[in-house]
Amino acid sequence: MAMEVLVAGEALIDFVQVPCNDGSGFLPMPGGSPYNVAIGLARLGVATGFFGRLSRDLFGGMLRSNFKTNGVDLTYPKEGDEPSTLAFVIQEANREPTYSFFGNGTANQAIRPGDLPVAFPATLRVLHVGSYSMACEPIGLALTALMEREKGQRLLSLDPNVRPSMVGDRAAYLGKLHHWVELADLVKFSRADAVFVLPNGDSRDLIERWLGCGPGLVVLTAGGDEIVGATRSSWVTVDVPHVKVADTVGAGDAFMSGLLAWLRDSGRLNGRRLAELGKDELAAVLTFAAQVAAITCMRRGANSPLGTEVDQWIAMRS
Repeated sequence: MAMEVLVAGEALIDFVQVPCNDGSGFLPMPGGSPYNVAIGLARLGVATGFFGRLSRDLFGGMLRSNFKTNGVDLTYPKEGDEPSTLAFVIQEANREPTYSFFGNGTANQAIRPGDLPVAFPATLRVLHVGSYSMACEPIGLALTALMEREKGQRLLSLDPNVRPSMVGDRAAYLGKLHHWVELADLVKFSRADAVFVLPNGDSRDLIERWLGCGPGLVVLTAGGDEIVGATRSSWVTVDVPHVKVADTVGAGDAFMSGLLAWLRDSGRLNGRRLAELGKDELAAVLTFAAQVAAITCMRRGANSPLGTEVDQWIAMRS
């Protein structure tokens, strides 16, 4: 299949906390928000590629192998001898996962503007970026330049997925974030992102602010609470499915994959058609994405479902 979506950013190894005898240990699993989105889209049947930099070390091999197993196109990734980024993930009940990153001097941060692909095929309809790569240099400069170059050529999708420990100067980061939102057609953010951007504000105020900057669709996720989706003419809230949660690692990324997959299947992958979504379509896309995320939460780590698994799960609950 010709590539329809390109996801750009980091690919890393999550060391996920798991029970071990009378204590706990850490299980290495492929991860990173852009990495998870790419895998999730491919599992939902969307022809997806990845752009980033993969290490030639053991962990880079794990990442590359999992990409290939899931059918992600590896035309564009660069390779380097730098080590892979590692992230240790601790999940506490009723709280967002806590991440500790070990990323200085690693492969995925070493992408430079000169490493950007010269051009993309005409079939490429979406560029998705986000997460902590946007806050790191030089990759942040490269991905910003990529967004600026591709604006108006294809739909631009953004999930800030803010990691406060990686941001550095908060004011400088917020200035960059405002620019990315201005460039994007679709923005998905979490309640944790909103708290970082507007510590004393309301998340819905942030939706209105960002809709006024340019995106046609802004979506807010809030863990187990309601999901909000908004265009300039329609606002919709949907409930999150209640499931037995193993952990919430990768849930937001699975949601993002579900969001883009539904929009692709419905012929809404351009800025104008995205902004014209009515309330019924908004409810449908948010519900589908929430179902994809819910299945992921029932599994350990960022392990998003196949399209057939989603279909079966929906059929069982209907």
